[in-house]
Amino acid sequence: MANDHTHVDSVTGTTTTGHEWDGIRELNTPLPRWWLWLFYLTIIWAVGYWVVYPAWPLISSFTQGAFGWHSRDAVVTDLKELTSLRAPMTEKLAATALPDIKANQDLADFTYAQGRAAFRENCGACHGAGGGGAKGYPNLNDNDWLWGGTIEQIEQTITFGIRSGHAKARESQMPAFGKDNILKSNEIISVANYVRSIAGLSTRTGVDLKAGAKIFADNCAVCHGPEGKGNRELGAPNLTDGIWLFGSDEATIIDVIANARGGVMPAWTGRLDPVTIKALAYYVHSLGGGEK
Repeated sequence: MANDHTHVDSVTGTTTTGHEWDGIRELNTPLPRWWLWLFYLTIIWAVGYWVVYPAWPLISSFTQGAFGWHSRDAVVTDLKELTSLRAPMTEKLAATALPDIKANQDLADFTYAQGRAAFRENCGACHGAGGGGAKGYPNLNDNDWLWGGTIEQIEQTITFGIRSGHAKARESQMPAFGKDNILKSNEIISVANYVRSIAGLSTRTGVDLKAGAKIFADNCAVCHGPEGKGNRELGAPNLTDGIWLFGSDEATIIDVIANARGGVMPAWTGRLDPVTIKALAYYVHSLGGGEK
């Protein structure tokens, strides 16, 4: 590496910095004046921003800025304006019974939009953005409802939740037949295969399905019904319709029978206002699986 500051590049006529790597010399080309002035202006702008807007952290607070402007205040103002704009329709929604919303198209459109926004913000994490569900989280687009799919039943479920700890929450508890030593391992295998048989699924070769049917009648029919059709009063699923919350393979069914399941849905009362809950119920009911 050379240190020849007097060298002039023969092609450009520009002096070099004296730095050379592998025979390549670095030209001492000054920055364009417009670029330098723009750079200086950005520095001045930054200093001005620090002065007029909140910027610098302090020990327990931050600089307030000469303008006294805060993004939080702007958001609060925007929300108040939006609430004021929506107030007439919100009041109409609050005063309208759920089954009557569809009679007013403008109100129905407003309710649907409100419900969809609330669903994406509060429910989509579990049920999916479109309500399609996932393993352990119900699909809200089909017509399979543990607790009923009328718009009033949906509203109740949203309001008080399932096993949420609320006094009015929907409650059910399937026994852990294996963990609590109610059934033996071979009995659980028999009844699991019987459950698969009434759902039209294949069963393990050599399993005594008659024994499984008796075990089902003695232990499971009280909740799921003698034919396995379920009981919405108890939140017991229909075992014959081909819709499975956790899966229909033998291993999964055995695990459910042995260890039970107890999913929890939060109670949204207290977290969401009654009008938002009403809009949510309307939206969920409109996804395609809602019942009359």
